[in-house]
Amino acid sequence: MSHPDISSVLITDVLDLRPPPIPNYLLEKVALQDLAHQMAEYPAEVLPRLVKLAMELCAADSAGISVLEGQEFRWLDLSGRLSDLEDTRTPRGFSPCGVCIDSMKPVLMERPERAYQWIAEAGITIPEVLLVPLQIKGSPPLGTLWVVAEEGQHFHSGDARVMMELAVFTGVALKMIQSEKELRSAVEQRETLALEMSHRVKNLFAVTSALVEMAARHSSTKEEMRQSLSARLRALADAHALIKLVENDKISFDVVSLNDVIEATLKPYKPPVLNGPDIALGERAINSLALAFHELATNSAKYGAYSRGDGEVQVSWTKLDESLVLTWREIGAAHVVAPRDIGYGTRLILGSIQGLGGTIEKDWNPDGMVAHITLPLIMLRT
Repeated sequence: MSHPDISSVLITDVLDLRPPPIPNYLLEKVALQDLAHQMAEYPAEVLPRLVKLAMELCAADSAGISVLEGQEFRWLDLSGRLSDLEDTRTPRGFSPCGVCIDSMKPVLMERPERAYQWIAEAGITIPEVLLVPLQIKGSPPLGTLWVVAEEGQHFHSGDARVMMELAVFTGVALKMIQSEKELRSAVEQRETLALEMSHRVKNLFAVTSALVEMAARHSSTKEEMRQSLSARLRALADAHALIKLVENDKISFDVVSLNDVIEATLKPYKPPVLNGPDIALGERAINSLALAFHELATNSAKYGAYSRGDGEVQVSWTKLDESLVLTWREIGAAHVVAPRDIGYGTRLILGSIQGLGGTIEKDWNPDGMVAHITLPLIMLRT
């Protein structure tokens, strides 16, 4: 959007040529003192009062605040004829407010709808608009305070002086409100983080407790229990190490992908060949899949491709409708046969997959086992 030619509507220089009437300093002083007292207790309630005071002292038709948010201005606390346009957004580089912010001085325009097409298209008529910048020393511009004249009315230098005085209060009040919102948001995010961490710790304890009980039931000696339990807990720990805190605009946890979980779980073994799209995982899916892949890798190291130096594991996956279809393929094993009994590890794999609403089927090829896993995509986000 190109910048308009505002030479025909920008008339700031005439402010000094229009003599102001004798100001009512007592009225201004009392009004500003009242604002100062209210600002300390209720800064949010000060803004609409400031706008109405600006309209009153300048005998204006309308008034409002334009808050700078990124590359847009948002109209706030409007009063008078234009009050129905509350919350309207206008482009920073294509508006009278933008001109005021760029100059950081009072700006007076006459019939700005002649230069700004969006004003004309909105059916807004503006005989004159007087804008002053809002800024706290040492901080970026916050926006503008503005008044619109009635038909036939003309603003003068006295109006500009009053508006600059009100702009000081408006800027401070606006900054206080923004700081309060940021503080409240930070507190809420920290509370959310604490609840999230509590939830994750409880889930991890529940999974660990289940692993301990299963290991106790299926181990014949304490050493066997220690080894199997230790390996599975390491797989869980490696997977959870992928979950990192992200603190940008809001506190959250970084996305962990299926690729990340497979690589972390199979890190003690020969790197697998992976092929598939990015799939984001939730905490429950991370736990279940880490355990399932750990058991598949352990069985491969005992009886399959990982038991031989030239063996290889390939893991590929794709999205099909609302499901993830994954294939675990072992290559280079020797004389692989289906086991006679279903062991603890196999039960753990089956339970992990079924816990996510999925299925698993195995083909026992002589040169390596192939597992076909199907999982609902919606369950992977949990």
